[in-house]
Amino acid sequence: MKFIKKLLFVIVALISLVLITALFVKKEYSVTRSVVIQAEVSEVYDYISFLDNQEEFAVWQAKDPKTKNISKGTDGAVGYIRSWSSSHEKVGVGEQEIIKMELDKRIDFALRFKEPMEMEADAFMTTKSKGGGTEVTWGFEGRSPWPFNIFFLFMDMDEELGPDLQQGLNNLKKIIESKE
Repeated sequence: MKFIKKLLFVIVALISLVLITALFVKKEYSVTRSVVIQAEVSEVYDYISFLDNQEEFAVWQAKDPKTKNISKGTDGAVGYIRSWSSSHEKVGVGEQEIIKMELDKRIDFALRFKEPMEMEADAFMTTKSKGGGTEVTWGFEGRSPWPFNIFFLFMDMDEELGPDLQQGLNNLKKIIESKE
């Protein structure tokens, strides 16, 4: 009986330690990457404002070419929703919605992931003139509520998501610059 009490005490102590530690771990994350594309701002903005074009430059579609996509609304307009469904663990199931657009400057998206885990995040793409071209910044922002934020001690969202964003931007650059 003493052993069981000690074991229960150790388990409760460990759980308490995790929960207390989570109080001091960040709850938000932000990941951004940028690239300069040799094209006019309006040309770049016109291309990225259509969610369906992400199929050509974002890396997730390439991870599973069998991904099923469903669209609702008018692409390139606020309210447009693009849903995806894949059995690939890096793609999963979710949807992306255009929630705000500022012509030739910024597009904001709401991301709702359903599988492999439920989570919401915000994403954006900005364009601005730079050195005779256009600087495009792609960013993701989100939060993980307590106590699930404890996973940020073991996972760096910048390392997880950053390379995919950068590769997508590099793909975007090749696509747009090849049109010139």
